[in-house]
Amino acid sequence: MEKLVLIDRSEGVATVSLNRPEQLNALSIALRVALVEAFSALKNDQSIRVIILTGKGRAFSAGLDLKELGQKGMRGDGNKKSNPDLQTAIREVGKPVIGAINGFAITGGFELALACDILVASEKAQFADTHVRMGVVPGWGLSQRLSRLVGVSRAKQISFTGDYVSAEKAERWGLVNDVLAPDCLLPHCYKMAKDIQSGNAETLRSVHQLIDFGWEETLSAGLAQEKSSNQIANADLSAQTLERNRLDVLARGRDQIS
Repeated sequence: MEKLVLIDRSEGVATVSLNRPEQLNALSIALRVALVEAFSALKNDQSIRVIILTGKGRAFSAGLDLKELGQKGMRGDGNKKSNPDLQTAIREVGKPVIGAINGFAITGGFELALACDILVASEKAQFADTHVRMGVVPGWGLSQRLSRLVGVSRAKQISFTGDYVSAEKAERWGLVNDVLAPDCLLPHCYKMAKDIQSGNAETLRSVHQLIDFGWEETLSAGLAQEKSSNQIANADLSAQTLERNRLDVLARGRDQIS
């Protein structure tokens, strides 16, 4: 039996692929368990610096497996393992996660995308929130995260209507950073991942944590946290280290401009 989640490791980058293409990567209990296990393993894998999350086939994820829900209901079989915490597994992996949205990202699949740090879409990507139409209150963060990305009015339009949002509109509204031809999506995300991991690992970790902290807290709390982190992390930086880093930054800038 083929694995539900595939992990491809290459030069510090792990590409995690949902692998139920015939079911549009619907999030069955087994797939959710496998995904949590994959992110738990990557959290402890010191060789991996950046993660790309995508789906096989024509969907990123169509959301929860409705056929399974029709048999077991929202609570599954009552076993705690039947409701694995995808959001915590992804948000607390401790490494940047790039969502490569290759196709449909619907409801639970949309929430899965919103758990990523950076979203990049294929031209074939489409987003929709059908919670209201299904009569299900969201529980994986969509009602809170979406409005912070696209604004309250647009988030309400998406969630109240259940209408599909094209990749082009998603980029215009600030939901995704870039829209690319399908064949260019993963190479683009891989290049971004390599750019990310070329920076200082400890500083990347600190900045990642600070941005997430500020996202979830007030501006004043975020500024205080940044000041504290700045004083702790920068206290022992030597002039020699700063000069070496300055020269590296200049060289990188010249390479990107030329």
